[in-house]
Amino acid sequence: MAVTYFENQKTFKLDTPNTSYIMGIQDQAGYLLHYYYGKKLNQPDVSHLARTWEPPYTPERNDRDKLSFLDAAPFEYPTGGIGDFREHCLEIRTEGGHNAVELSYRSHSIRRGKQSLPGLPATFGTEADCESLSIILSDELLGLEVELLYTAFTHLDVITRSVKVTNLGTKENVIFLTKVLSACLDMDNQDYSMLSLHGAWARERRMQYRKLGIGRQGVFSERGETSHQDHPFIALTSPNVTQTGGEVYGFHFVYSGNFEAQTGVDQFGVTRTVMGINPYNFCWKLRSGEAFQAPEVVMVYSGEGLGHMTRTYHDLYRNHLIRSAWKDRKRPILINNWEGTYFDFNTEKLLAIARGAAELGIEMLVMDDGWFGNRFDDNRALGDWFVNEQKLPGGLKYLADEINRLGMKFGIWMEPEMVSPDSDLYRAHPDWAIQVPGRRAGLCRNQYVLDLTRPEILEYVWERICAILKSAHIEYVKWDMNRQLADLGSFALESDRQGELYHRYVLAVYELQERLHREFPEILLENCSGGGARFDPGMLYYSPQIWCSDDTDAIERLAIQEGTALIYPLSTIGAHVSDCPNHTVGRITPFETRGHVALAGTFGYELDITRLSQQDRDMIPRQVELYHRYNDLVREGDYYRIASYRENHEFDCWQVVSKDRKQALVTFVQVLGRANYHSRVLRLQGLDPDACYRIQGTDRIFGGDTLMYAGLSMENMWGDFRSGLISLVRVAKNN
Repeated sequence: MAVTYFENQKTFKLDTPNTSYIMGIQDQAGYLLHYYYGKKLNQPDVSHLARTWEPPYTPERNDRDKLSFLDAAPFEYPTGGIGDFREHCLEIRTEGGHNAVELSYRSHSIRRGKQSLPGLPATFGTEADCESLSIILSDELLGLEVELLYTAFTHLDVITRSVKVTNLGTKENVIFLTKVLSACLDMDNQDYSMLSLHGAWARERRMQYRKLGIGRQGVFSERGETSHQDHPFIALTSPNVTQTGGEVYGFHFVYSGNFEAQTGVDQFGVTRTVMGINPYNFCWKLRSGEAFQAPEVVMVYSGEGLGHMTRTYHDLYRNHLIRSAWKDRKRPILINNWEGTYFDFNTEKLLAIARGAAELGIEMLVMDDGWFGNRFDDNRALGDWFVNEQKLPGGLKYLADEINRLGMKFGIWMEPEMVSPDSDLYRAHPDWAIQVPGRRAGLCRNQYVLDLTRPEILEYVWERICAILKSAHIEYVKWDMNRQLADLGSFALESDRQGELYHRYVLAVYELQERLHREFPEILLENCSGGGARFDPGMLYYSPQIWCSDDTDAIERLAIQEGTALIYPLSTIGAHVSDCPNHTVGRITPFETRGHVALAGTFGYELDITRLSQQDRDMIPRQVELYHRYNDLVREGDYYRIASYRENHEFDCWQVVSKDRKQALVTFVQVLGRANYHSRVLRLQGLDPDACYRIQGTDRIFGGDTLMYAGLSMENMWGDFRSGLISLVRVAKNN
């Protein structure tokens, strides 16, 4: 069993293939305390780790020092206002202005499988995949019930957590939730560092380590989206952790709005890690009988370095989060016209690109921004989702039909959440934008955010999306969101509910995307937010791929895609071959290298194919062939990080190995050439040590053990920004 309750010890034990998570009930007050999380244990009796046997003891034994106990005990779900002066998961305010909340154990239940979270994305699993535990805690004085939800997966080292808070008080009882985080983990600091992902527009998800010390540190977003700047992920890593060795505790938040992920070391050398919705500007009014469901946190423990954590997250998200009909299918190779034309296009220009692309084996044309309303630049017309027939005579149907006649699919870009001040929609409904009454809202990219929390606005947006998608044979949608939320105010919410707007907005986006998933199940949806500002697990629940970054430069993408692939499958990473000099950094990179880097993602093109040099055009059929040859492997295989340009400042290398270990693909990128050096030796990973592998295209055969433990020599290349692929096929077992 994955979840076990030991009655005599009042202990809960959750087991995955290689890990155990243990907690228990102590003291007559029914405190739920955390005991252990790490490598799998055979026995559950580790309650001594809570240190309640030493001063200040529990209040049952030493009530005079209750506050000392509360400020040191390893609470499973800590609360505010009662004497725990560390970070809390739950904070409230009553109508009387009080904030104390103290939780005690009431009951629990264990069930096979995993329940969904209403209105929220979450991982899923069958009765064969996982087992779930529900623990009910309550504050009788407040009439407040807190349900802690846990799921342990039986085939993956994953434990998920979420929280549901219900007001069970009298009819007149109102409680304001000012902070509801989803998970907490207390454990001794073993000289850990915090690994997080940081960046900005065009340089998302760069890996960073910070050594833990006394005090609190973390990552967060207050932008209404997960953001370019920080990511809803942190990991605690043991000293000198590597891809293959050391301990890692990963925490990932399945949410697409404001978040907080924090860890810190207290006065006793204990680290408390918490994760959930950012309490900034959050206040949820909970009337009697109402409940608030917090999003899910995915926890992964690895005793075998970063690589095991990475592959665990990859397998979980591929099989237990993404629901799209496309999740296990090869995606069509697309060409997007954005960097090729920007707003300067019409039907004939798009058809010229499509004809050239079709001849070279590209399978889909995606029409980006500029096809609707008076949209000749990015200063106008968002919200006016009606085809501009000056640009596109005959509308989307004519264009889609012509592209289909070329044997290609057709897709479009939309930004349904936004409105331009210079638009028919805004002129008709200026109050539809999120804003503070009497204050001129700030612009970003000369646009406002529609208040999707209002039913009439959500329905209007949905009607326009449906009308567009039903007007032509559209098989792909790129859903963009190009600014953050600010000037928070909704004309539809009462004054004591304005603090709900951030979260209600995210729920409204989820509702729209759920409708899209349900009504148009065969459409391939790719989420985007100014590049990668909303690349998060919540979005993966609705779309099988997300645009990774607006920076398409192959060298810049090395660090961006390394950080992204740390926790996301390669099949989710939107990656294209773009024009040079690159439109973001001006770098000129070989067309071959651009293709090799994009192969570690969804693969496509972002350029005007009619203006390519003949030399580059001639390479496209070869790249198309490589994609079709290796995409099943890249999409389904196990990912291994061999070397990091971020760390060594010279070269990058990664490897994908099929689940049966019969095939592997190594990608090597020499960023900077070097003079008078010997060849590099690459130690591969994940192969069968008892088998032999042939390097395809050669007669060279090596043992798997040789390739992993001794290594493979990689000759120096002449020049900067050069790359190569090494394809390995298992040919026999070693004698």
